[in-house]
Amino acid sequence: MIVARPLPWKSHMFESSFKRTPGAVTFKSSRRSFLKRTVQASAVPILSGLGKLPTAWAGSVVASSAPEVSDVRFGMIALTDCSPLVIAHEKGFFKKYGIRSTIAKGASWAAIRDNLSTGDIQGTHMLIGMPLASTMGLGGSPKKPMVIPWLLNRNGQAITLQSKYKAMVKSAADFKPLAEKALAAGAPLTFAMTFPPGTHAMWMRYWLGSGGINPDKDVALVTIPPPQMVTNMKVGKMDGFCVGEPWNARAIAEEIGYTAITTQQIWKDHPEKVCAFTEAFTEKNPKTVKAVLKALHEASVWLDEISNRAELAQIVSRPTYINCDPQSIRARLEGEYDYGDGRKQKDPNYMIFSQRNCNYPSKAYAKWFLSQYRRWGLTAGTPDYEGIAAKVMRTDLFTEAMKEIDVSVTPNDNDICKLMDSTFDPGKPEEYALSFAIKNPKG
Repeated sequence: MIVARPLPWKSHMFESSFKRTPGAVTFKSSRRSFLKRTVQASAVPILSGLGKLPTAWAGSVVASSAPEVSDVRFGMIALTDCSPLVIAHEKGFFKKYGIRSTIAKGASWAAIRDNLSTGDIQGTHMLIGMPLASTMGLGGSPKKPMVIPWLLNRNGQAITLQSKYKAMVKSAADFKPLAEKALAAGAPLTFAMTFPPGTHAMWMRYWLGSGGINPDKDVALVTIPPPQMVTNMKVGKMDGFCVGEPWNARAIAEEIGYTAITTQQIWKDHPEKVCAFTEAFTEKNPKTVKAVLKALHEASVWLDEISNRAELAQIVSRPTYINCDPQSIRARLEGEYDYGDGRKQKDPNYMIFSQRNCNYPSKAYAKWFLSQYRRWGLTAGTPDYEGIAAKVMRTDLFTEAMKEIDVSVTPNDNDICKLMDSTFDPGKPEEYALSFAIKNPKG
């Protein structure tokens, strides 16, 4: 582990690596006044919370809302959707709300989960399915209650296939005869995702299932950390993968793969990454969690100014964060999609961080993921849809935090969700889970 030298006051610089394993919003102040309060990025990472607060922010953290814990260490994986945490750190938004932040780069999602569980990190960038799986003890996750008070982003993932399939595979249905032939020969096609109960696993399973392919019987599914996807495809270890950016764009830049489908084409404005905490930390330090949410709100508004995306790409491309060339990050952040097979598109449904009720931790989304766990046999019998959704999706903390900074909230816990070939009613999750022709439920 590479750690910057401790400073005399016992705060630490950004850690360049971390590898230890055992509501729609309405602003009541103008956008111009918000941007005038933004701290400009410096050439080195900001030490959030050190020294005096900027004059414009003096008195922002009043005693009644001051965090119980001021030093908070956040985990992240090298993906573009870690950006809200990075920008809250780099631009001083954490500092504004009394948080002295450090950011630790994790080697894998399992490492991130384990280090949140042990308290080595206090909050983290996470797949939305991970706190659900940890709370329930599913998919190899030790049972450890975790909570989601904030959704970091929507959209912006993709399914990438090896370049050799460009002329043959335009949809999952096109893969079915190839999968059947490979299975009969004893060498099933291999697809990678990033964590068994995670989002990428569910998008890959959903897409394969839409083409009549059973992901548990007709092909092989393997787990690969996001930054290792391109390298593994390059050496021929997989036929396709589902991952977040910039690794799909990077596969195209290296001419080893092409984008078959983006996840926003599967489900427009789907939930993706979250800011998660353990339930124990949250119950002990609710003001700390709310301070984090307030900072993430300001960072997310900054991120959704399209004019800031070029600067964002430069910041998150650094070795301490994603370690990738800025252009591979920037293009899709700005909605410029080159699919690598001749198709090019200006996609209006690129990754967002604040718009369209992005951040509200809707219980409907937890129920959708639970329905897919039921569909694919990750649960034995019917899960407690209502109970788990209420336990993990902490809409109360979100609402309280936004109220304290005068931002209105629009709950959407009962919204109907429309996917590429199905409609999910959060009032009928079990019916939905068992409605698919391709499924492997247990019990």
